[in-house]
Amino acid sequence: MKRIVNFNSFNVFSIEKENWDVEYHNHNFYELIIIEKGKGFHHLNNITFPYQKGDVFLLRPSDGHEFSITHKTRFIYIKFTEQYIWENLLSNKKNELKKVVQLLMEDHSFVYESVIQSKTDREHLLQLARILLYEFSHKNTYNKEISSDLFSAIITILIRNTMSNITAKNWLTQNLSRIERILYYININALDPDKMKIENLAKEFMLSPNYISIYIKKQTGFSIQQHIMQHRIKTAEKLLLQSHYNISEIADKLGFNDASHFNKIFKTYKEMSPSEFKKKGLSY
Repeated sequence: MKRIVNFNSFNVFSIEKENWDVEYHNHNFYELIIIEKGKGFHHLNNITFPYQKGDVFLLRPSDGHEFSITHKTRFIYIKFTEQYIWENLLSNKKNELKKVVQLLMEDHSFVYESVIQSKTDREHLLQLARILLYEFSHKNTYNKEISSDLFSAIITILIRNTMSNITAKNWLTQNLSRIERILYYININALDPDKMKIENLAKEFMLSPNYISIYIKKQTGFSIQQHIMQHRIKTAEKLLLQSHYNISEIADKLGFNDASHFNKIFKTYKEMSPSEFKKKGLSY
């Protein structure tokens, strides 16, 4: 996979394309991509979702991606490093917000679909991105200060749209305990078979393979495999409702033996088959 390297700590620009001509790649920086206009598909970490005007994608350095364009698309790119975040965005923020930003930068459970779901916030963020692009490009007096404030507002809108899950609330209310750190690690790495091996998970938290299994079950009432499966089922729900993959393709991408195995497990957790879940979800 190609790796794009950028030596600027912060960069804002826009491009318009009818055909995507950049091969599947990742970066050495964070990237916020706002769709100003157009339609197509975003291929991110081997998962594909459609995109449209107002969608916003947050990419971490390890994320691989490319686009397939169906209607001419104008992209606004905001590229930034972790150093820029800490030096320019967090210096005057409350401690709780600092923790949330850190979670947003690290948590891979948010990356597949657009991170902005609120219609009003989509409109506001797009306007902020356009103003940021202007300020960054024209280099007027105090443009750096204004750009920093605009970027802070954009990140805060992202936080408002993504920080509604239990993991984020726990992060907000307290420093993560050991069990919370383990569950958080499982949550963001559940689809990585190597990292989910008991011996590797135990090594990550400096525990013995036998003890970590007992510890997680005692603390949560669920086994490691049950936690992993819950995350896979949650991801399956998203793919069933928001992607063009069929059931066999979803089963393969999520590491199930085959479609029959996927159907059986999904029905155990959701009390309906994947096809029934998809039909019910799309009918609303």
